Amino acid sequence: MKLVIIDMQEAFRREGGWQCVGYDAAAEQVARLAEAHSGDVIWTKFVRDPQEKGAWGPYYDRWSEFRVDEDSELWDITLPVPASDAVVTLPTFGKWGDELASLTEGHDLVVCGVATDCCVLSTVLPAVDAGRTVTVVTDACAGATAEVHDQALNLMGMLAPMVELTTTDELLAAKVVD
Repeated sequence: MKLVIIDMQEAFRREGGWQCVGYDAAAEQVARLAEAHSGDVIWTKFVRDPQEKGAWGPYYDRWSEFRVDEDSELWDITLPVPASDAVVTLPTFGKWGDELASLTEGHDLVVCGVATDCCVLSTVLPAVDAGRTVTVVTDACAGATAEVHDQALNLMGMLAPMVELTTTDELLAAKVVD
């Protein structure tokens, strides 16, 4: 299994704008998962495309405080990332693509991070379409609100057995048994 940690960044932790409710609690679980999966972790990172092609222009008109350069602290990952871990950086909600597919080839995915209702969901769905089995760690995710977090989890849960929902404790207990 490869652990894919989606967008645990300052922009989603910081109050206001894109803040994910429950970010800090999810981050505690993500840290536990990252430690348990050492060597099998891929982090993703959202950064704004300064060209703002197509619908991205009006999107950033709404969220102009995020019209910052790629080296802004808003894009910093808030947890320690070991030098041996891969980081996939994209200006898109979904992080599934050639790079993530290549880094996880031959492995099932364990996915956690933020936002459950946006970047997590839009990464999980194309991974499943590509034939991957995905486990979403529910308490290691956070969404724009608790309600949309739950709705996104319910939606992904409907895709069983392609998508399995679990908690950090359940996953780590199963890993010990394996």
